[in-house]
Amino acid sequence: MTASTPLVEIRNLYRHFGAVRAVNGVSFTLGRGEVVGLIGANGAGKTTTMRILASLDLPDHGGVRIAGIDVINQPARVRSRLGWMPDHFTPYPDTTVWGYLDFFARAQGLRGRDLVTRVAEIMDFTDLTPLADRLSNRLSKGQMQRLCLGRTLLSDPEFLILDEPAAGLDPKARLEFKNLVRILRDRGKTLLISSHILSELGEMCDTLIFMDGGRVVHHGDKDSLLNRGAPPPLPGGGNAGGGVAPVNTAWDISVHGGADGVEALTQWLQVRPGWRLAETRRDGVRAEFAAPVAETGTTGGAIAAELRQLCADLPVVEFRRHERRLEEAFVDMLREGGGR
Repeated sequence: MTASTPLVEIRNLYRHFGAVRAVNGVSFTLGRGEVVGLIGANGAGKTTTMRILASLDLPDHGGVRIAGIDVINQPARVRSRLGWMPDHFTPYPDTTVWGYLDFFARAQGLRGRDLVTRVAEIMDFTDLTPLADRLSNRLSKGQMQRLCLGRTLLSDPEFLILDEPAAGLDPKARLEFKNLVRILRDRGKTLLISSHILSELGEMCDTLIFMDGGRVVHHGDKDSLLNRGAPPPLPGGGNAGGGVAPVNTAWDISVHGGADGVEALTQWLQVRPGWRLAETRRDGVRAEFAAPVAETGTTGGAIAAELRQLCADLPVVEFRRHERRLEEAFVDMLREGGGR
């Protein structure tokens, strides 16, 4: 395989459970050294897709290849090339951390010096060496997740499938786990990570795959989703290119006066060109402003002028730029497409 050849290829994948189409025509590719987030609500099809990739389930139709190997017809051959980290870790009550990894290393055929060296490497990488003699069921949630990741890495796989790896972790443990993901990417591993914490995946992943109703509804980087559905350019105007280039920003604006103040703010926005009311709250609104660059010659001039006028006309308590979150962009995308 060449460096440009995708490591993972899924083509027209289907999986039905009775009348339920859990996976409904899914296709995508993953490149070498790429960290990809797989996102979707419960029942979207992401876990079934990952189980098929991990050779733990068979599709009704379609093809899956990892490193050029047919996963469906050659599952035993492909398993040495991938690592599967399930969403639930079950420790062995009477087994130490070292014993746990030793057991799975032996199950994968390691013996003697190779076994000891590999287990020691994994424990060092996951920062479990000080816990070598601790019983695995006495670990914290974060330590258990690192142990589960260590088990996944024993065969030094090219491709890692991590199902909800950060679920239930405290902020410190999540940060430690993200650092491990970065190191694995730097080592050239390809990772597919599912999570309900979209903001976290946005920080870790190169690209994001969103599923809904068994289908892929978006595949791209974080910015491609955040920019999806942005307000259209304002009509009219002119610049060197013959049109008006908008600067689209959203603002959280709070005012004095309770409901009357919010009503006055809403009316002000409705008569000002370029503003679009996005959300009304108890003490203010979130509103989007599309500023034509040609009005002032600078990208921020029109916005600054509008905000100065706003503060002059109304009892504004606070205004700040609203950063659109991945969760908002995902929900908006599903609404546009008629999803859940």
